[in-house]
Amino acid sequence: MKIYMNGKLVDEQKAVVSVFDHGLLYGDGVFEGIRAYGGRVFMLEEHIDRLYRSAKAIAMDIPMSKAEMARAVVKTCAANRIKDGYIRLVVTRGVGTLGLNPFTCKEPQVIIIAAAIQLYPKKLYETGMSIVTVGTTRNQAEAVNPRIKSLNYLNNVLAKIEAINAGVMECIMLNSQGYIAEASGDNVFIVRGKTLVTPPSWCGALEGITRAVVMQLAPRHGLEVREDVLTRYDLYTADEMFLTGTAAEIISVVDVDRRKIGDGKPGRVTRELARLFHAFAQSSGTPIR
Repeated sequence: MKIYMNGKLVDEQKAVVSVFDHGLLYGDGVFEGIRAYGGRVFMLEEHIDRLYRSAKAIAMDIPMSKAEMARAVVKTCAANRIKDGYIRLVVTRGVGTLGLNPFTCKEPQVIIIAAAIQLYPKKLYETGMSIVTVGTTRNQAEAVNPRIKSLNYLNNVLAKIEAINAGVMECIMLNSQGYIAEASGDNVFIVRGKTLVTPPSWCGALEGITRAVVMQLAPRHGLEVREDVLTRYDLYTADEMFLTGTAAEIISVVDVDRRKIGDGKPGRVTRELARLFHAFAQSSGTPIR
């Protein structure tokens, strides 16, 4: 495997970072997870735009233009012969000194990994998944804004540990007010009648790229889409529920905290949105050459 590091493609054994990199020491950096479908990088411009917004929000200047970054992503995919896969684009603060001061870091480090991924077993996309609500609350938006996709994912990791210990693969995180924020790595949607509802970012939800695509596709097929606060009651009584994410795509939730959602099977709306999403993903994107 070839890894892009600061303008060069290197063998994965040589893709190393300094122990003084502030991305390692303090989780100081930003990243994007991107998918490739059928030899095309999906929503590349949108991912790169979000990456640069995240960097700007933490006062970090990425040492290359958006166009150069896009070319580097495509180049890395081509070098690894990726047609259907996952790209992890990481920008760390770079090498500095011990201590929090980010201005000791001279230049951010850009890393791009292109490989295969399977977040959940294929069977779960057919049967739906069971999840639980966990005690680890989502970071407050006033502390670390959820629109910043930072390298510091400890909050999510702690929630994932709770989920795994409960015997499931994903979970629901609440914010400090008790409202639904997101899953440990995915956005949350519920269906009630012909209305699709997802939590707003101020509740602690990342403004996901797949989330945005679903919100664009749904109205074209007769669904009203709303951002609104949700409680566990809203999940328990929903007609359908599903999660979205770059790696997860769209996956149905059929059980939350041992409460059956709908009839306990992936719902019609969820299945249709998944079909529409995959058709859209396969027909658009930046060619890998």
